[in-house]
Amino acid sequence: MIKKLLLLTTLIFSSATLLSQTGSLKGKVVSHQKKNLEYVNVSIKNSRHGTFTNSAGQYTLSNIEPGDYTLHISYVGYKPQDLSVSIKANQVTNVPEVVLLEDQENLGEVIVNGHTNKYAERETSTSLRLKGELVKLPQNIQVISNELLLDQQATNMMDGIIRNVSGVTMLEHWGHFARVNMRGFRLPAFRNGVNVQDSWGPLSEDMNTVERIEFVKGPAGFMMSAGEPGGFYNVVTKKPTEKRIAQISLSGGSFDFYRGTVDLGGKLTDDGKLLYRFNGMYQTSDSHRGNEDVTRYGIAPSLTYKFSDKTSITTEMNLQQAESYIGSAYIFAPSSAGYASLDRDFKFTNNDYPVTDIQEVTFFTNVKHQFSDNWSVEGQLAYLRYDQVGNSTWLVGIEENGDATRYVSKWDALSLGKYAQVYIHGAFNTGSITHKVMGGFDFSDKQYWADWFESSVVDTTAPFNIFNPVYGVSPTPNFGRSVPVQYRNGGDPYGANSIRAYYAQDEIGFIENKIRLTLAGRYTNLHTLGKAESDNVVTPRVGLSADIIPNLTAYALFDQSFLPQSGINSTGELLNDPIEGKDIEGGIKLKLFNGHLNTSLGVYKINKNKILVGDPAFPTENFSIYSGKIESKGIEFDAQGQITPELNIILNYANTNVEDKSGSLVAGHSKHVTNGWLNYNFAETTALHGFGASLGYQYQVDRSSWAWAADNQSDLPDYFRLDGALSWKNNKMRIQLNVNNILDEYLYSGSNYGSYLYWQSEPGINGRLTVTYKF
Repeated sequence: MIKKLLLLTTLIFSSATLLSQTGSLKGKVVSHQKKNLEYVNVSIKNSRHGTFTNSAGQYTLSNIEPGDYTLHISYVGYKPQDLSVSIKANQVTNVPEVVLLEDQENLGEVIVNGHTNKYAERETSTSLRLKGELVKLPQNIQVISNELLLDQQATNMMDGIIRNVSGVTMLEHWGHFARVNMRGFRLPAFRNGVNVQDSWGPLSEDMNTVERIEFVKGPAGFMMSAGEPGGFYNVVTKKPTEKRIAQISLSGGSFDFYRGTVDLGGKLTDDGKLLYRFNGMYQTSDSHRGNEDVTRYGIAPSLTYKFSDKTSITTEMNLQQAESYIGSAYIFAPSSAGYASLDRDFKFTNNDYPVTDIQEVTFFTNVKHQFSDNWSVEGQLAYLRYDQVGNSTWLVGIEENGDATRYVSKWDALSLGKYAQVYIHGAFNTGSITHKVMGGFDFSDKQYWADWFESSVVDTTAPFNIFNPVYGVSPTPNFGRSVPVQYRNGGDPYGANSIRAYYAQDEIGFIENKIRLTLAGRYTNLHTLGKAESDNVVTPRVGLSADIIPNLTAYALFDQSFLPQSGINSTGELLNDPIEGKDIEGGIKLKLFNGHLNTSLGVYKINKNKILVGDPAFPTENFSIYSGKIESKGIEFDAQGQITPELNIILNYANTNVEDKSGSLVAGHSKHVTNGWLNYNFAETTALHGFGASLGYQYQVDRSSWAWAADNQSDLPDYFRLDGALSWKNNKMRIQLNVNNILDEYLYSGSNYGSYLYWQSEPGINGRLTVTYKF
C-alpha cells in the first residue's frame, strides 16, 4: 500500500513538474502612425493558442510548451505579419513591437466577402480632425457605413438614412433638401468637414458619391466653424484609391423609378503616384401622387497625386443637377376634417404645375503632409455654388366644405460659399504623460440670395374642392427673371456671414492613456450681414474620457458655441444676433461580443439663446422671429455592429424633451424615437451562402413636425414603419430587393395651424430592385 502511495505521489509530482515546464510571450501591435491597435488577432499557427490586443495594443499568450513557433498577427484593413518565436520553459519571451501597415487592396475583398464588421466603424474620417478610436473620444459620434447604405438602398440623404442614429428626425418641407433635426435642433450639413449649410439648403446629397456619414452628437462648437451644440452630420465623399474599382449598378422600382450608377477608380500611373475616382449617376422617377416626373443626374471626378509617402494632394468636384416640384407634397384640409382625411395619393397641385431646376457644384482641394510619425499638417480649400430657378405652392385659404384657393410663388435662390481650413496634429510625452495636440485656422464666407416676392393665384374662377377635385390648367405666372437673383430687390443677400476662427486643443493621457483629459479653446471672429461691428468671442471646451475596464469607457464633456444666423421679420428688419449655446453631457461606451458590437448610452442638457424660428403668423412667407431661451435634454442609446459574423445590427432609442423659457414644448422632435435594422448573411458553410435578409423598423411617439398644439402636446399619431430586404451576392455581383412600408400603413407628418392643417404622406408599400456588377 505504501509503495502504491509513493508511486502515485511520484506520478502526480512528475506530471505537475511537466505541466509547469511551459513558457509565455507578450508584445505590442501599433499602426505605422504609432497608434495602439486594439482587437488585433494574435495566434500561434497550428495550435489552439490565440488572443486579441487590448486598448494599449498589448497581448499575452501563456501556457505554451517550449519550442519554435510561427506567430500570426492579423487585423482587418492591415497587412498580416508572421514572426518566428522561441518559447523556453518558465520564461517570458518579449516579442519586438509589431508595426502593421494598411492594406487597401485586401480590405476591399474582405468587405465583398462579408468577413468584416459591416456596420461598426472604429475611427472617424480625417475630416473631423479627431484622431483615435471612437470609443475613446469624449463625445458621442455615430458613423453610418457605406455597407449599411447599400443594405438599405438609400439613394439620397432624405431616403431614411436618419433611422440609423438615435433621436434624429426629418422635418418635411419643400422636398429637395434634407432638413435634419437632432436633440430638437436643425443639424448643419457638413461635407468633408466643411459647413455648407445655408438658409434652406444645401441640396440633399446623392449616396452614389458618399463613403460614409458621421453624426456628431452634442458639442461641436470647437471642432468646426459655426458648430451647433445639438450636433451636425458630416458627409464624407468617396476618394481615389490604389485598389482598382470598376462597378455599375442598375435599379428599378415603384413609381417609375429608374437609376443607373457607375463607380470607377484606381491607379493612373504604374508607380501609383496618380490615383483617380469617378462616380456618375442618372435617375428618373415619379411620386406616388403621379404626374411629377423628375430627373436627377450627377458626376463626381477626383484625383490624388502622391508626391511621396508623406505628401499628397486630392482635388474633387461634385456636380448635382436636380428637378423638384417644390411644395407639391403638401395636402391641406380644414382642421375639422382631421389628418389623413384624404387619400395618401391625393394631389393638391394641378398636373401642369411647373418644375423647379436646381444645380449645385462643389470643389474641394486637400493637401496632407506627414512630418514624422507624430506630426502632420492638413489644409483644405472648398467652394460651393447652388442655383435654383423655380416656384413653390401654398394655400391662400380653405373653407369647411373643402373649397380651397391656391397660389404659386416664384422661388429663385443663389448660394455661394468659400471655405479654407488648415490644422496641425502632434503627439509627444512629458514623462509618463502623453499629449495629443491639435491647432488650426478656419475661414468661411457665405452669401445667400432668395426671391419669393412675386406670386400668382391659381384658382381665379372657382375654388379647388379637396373632396371633389378637378385638376384644371393653372394660369402661367409672368414672373420677372430678366435680372439675376443676386441683383434683385436692391442686391442685398437674404443671409450672409464671414467667420475667422483659431483653435487649439491638448488631449492629455494619464496612467498609460487610460484617462484622457481634453482642454481646448477657440477664438471666433464673426461678421454678419447688417451688423456694423463684428462679434468676437472665446469659447472653451473640456472633455474627460476614462477606461473603466478594457471594454468600458466613461466620458463627460462641456462645450460652448457661438453661431451665426440671419433672417427677416415681417416688417423687413434684419435679425442677425448670433446664437449662444452651452452643452453638458456624459455617458458610457461599451464594446460587446469581443469588440464587434459598439454601444453607447448618454445623457445631455443643451441651453440656447435667441434662436430664429419661422414666424407662425406667416407660415408661407419665410419670415422669422426670435424664440428666446430653449433647453433641450434627453437620453440616447446606440448599438452598431455584429452579434455573430453572420448577424449585423443597428438598434437605437432616444428620449428628447425641448422646451422654451415658459415651459412650452418646442416643435421639431419626437419625445420617443427607436429604430432597428437586422441583417443576416448565411455562412460559407451553408448551402445558402451568398444570400442575405434584412428587417428594420422606425417608431416615433409623441412627435411634432413644425408646431405643437395649444396644450403643448402634438396632435400627430404615433409612427411605425416596417421595411425589409432580400439579397444575393458573390465576388462579382450583388442583387438586392428592398420593400418599404411592408405593412402598407398610411404614414404622414404635418402640423395644425388652427383653421386648417397640412400633412405630407409617404407612399404605401413599395419596392426597389438593384443589380450591381463588379468588373
